[in-house]
Amino acid sequence: MEVAAETVHVERATRASRIFAMLAAAALVALISLPWWGDAGDMRLIAEMAYYLALAQLWNLLAGYAGLVSVGQQAFVGLGGYMLFYLTGVWNVNVYLAVLIAGPFAGLVAIPVAFAVFRLRGAYFAIGTWVVSEVFALLASLIGSLGAGSGMSLTVPILLEISHQRDVRNTIIYLMTLAVSLFVTTVVYLLLRSRHGLALTAIRDSESASASLGVNTFGAKFIIYVATATCTGLIGALIFLQKLRISPEAGFSVNDWTVVVIFMVVIGGIGTIEGPFIGMLIFILLRELLADYGTYYLILLGLIAIAIMLKAPWGIWGWVIQRYNLQLFPVGRRLVVAPFEKTAKP
Repeated sequence: MEVAAETVHVERATRASRIFAMLAAAALVALISLPWWGDAGDMRLIAEMAYYLALAQLWNLLAGYAGLVSVGQQAFVGLGGYMLFYLTGVWNVNVYLAVLIAGPFAGLVAIPVAFAVFRLRGAYFAIGTWVVSEVFALLASLIGSLGAGSGMSLTVPILLEISHQRDVRNTIIYLMTLAVSLFVTTVVYLLLRSRHGLALTAIRDSESASASLGVNTFGAKFIIYVATATCTGLIGALIFLQKLRISPEAGFSVNDWTVVVIFMVVIGGIGTIEGPFIGMLIFILLRELLADYGTYYLILLGLIAIAIMLKAPWGIWGWVIQRYNLQLFPVGRRLVVAPFEKTAKP
């Protein structure tokens, strides 16, 4: 008599994720080659989308997994930008080296900040991070070597360090921004696939339960906070390298670098890697279509966010996962039962 045996194995990837990976690789090739077939306007738009995506992924990692709902991430955008301008303008440091220093500098500043704000919980933590950012903005407006309230600008010799040709300079900044966005997304994905990501998921689901199982909740949150601050500072340096000028209002703008990012993550799907992609695309599309309507554009963004939170509390991609179980960035494991060959049984 013959019986059919079954084999059970663990998989991460899904058919949808494999197809998406091929499409994403093709899209990445097209984006890398954009400077050779697009124009400067296209590069500026894609670069803006890239750094917004990176900021959204970092805030999603912070709030969606570690449970740290920060409203003060603009502090590290401003710190990274100001460190770039200070090093290049005052100390004549090479612009590429200054960009690399800006990220770790923001991370170092985040260490004492973390010990201060981690004493707060819930809404108090969110308000505390916003207050810290306002303190940094006030300090920047009082320091004369940072341009005080008027800010600082990159000089021509600094720009020539990147390239003597404007087109080449724009291309280099564009590719650097694209590379950082890709790096951030990849690191977030790999982190969530690791045992540290499992710990973050446990903290997100229940901090008290994860602590009772031996998860070092404070250590995990502290590392994520400092790491996201480091990456945010690096992104801030690239943002203002493209803008060529920084001021306290621009560098530490809660609307530009935190509120917009929260909007992207919330409507796209908090706690998912796909969510920031969806939210970023929706925001950019709405902004391009409705920016001429002034304040009505901001009101419409708010109404859309409220409607999505009421109908789909976990965001658009959260609704997709619940309804269709579709994951383009699978970070968990699943058991797959597959038929094996028939075997003879006496």
